[in-house]
Amino acid sequence: MHEIAPAPWQLYIVRTAAGSLYTGISNNVPRRFQQHQKGTGAKALRGKGPLELLLTCEAGDRALASRLEYQVKQLSRQEKLRLVASQPVSLVRWLSDRSD
Repeated sequence: MHEIAPAPWQLYIVRTAAGSLYTGISNNVPRRFQQHQKGTGAKALRGKGPLELLLTCEAGDRALASRLEYQVKQLSRQEKLRLVASQPVSLVRWLSDRSD
């Protein structure tokens, strides 16, 4: 019997109709984004649509994804927009490069 590997976690950034940026993590971003669109996801996004998914990137396991989410949430709006513009292959590397 084969063990099914857990889905890798991803970090995502959503822009609201008013231009606010929301950062979250999920192991199924399409499903989570759909929940946000329907108003059944995070309270912070309810009634803020239409929403635009700006960034999705690999974030490892749940623990690492949570740490990365915290780090991204500490970024300024300008830094988050730079992150979105760069669409990094490695979020860990992008975050460590900017702190050098």
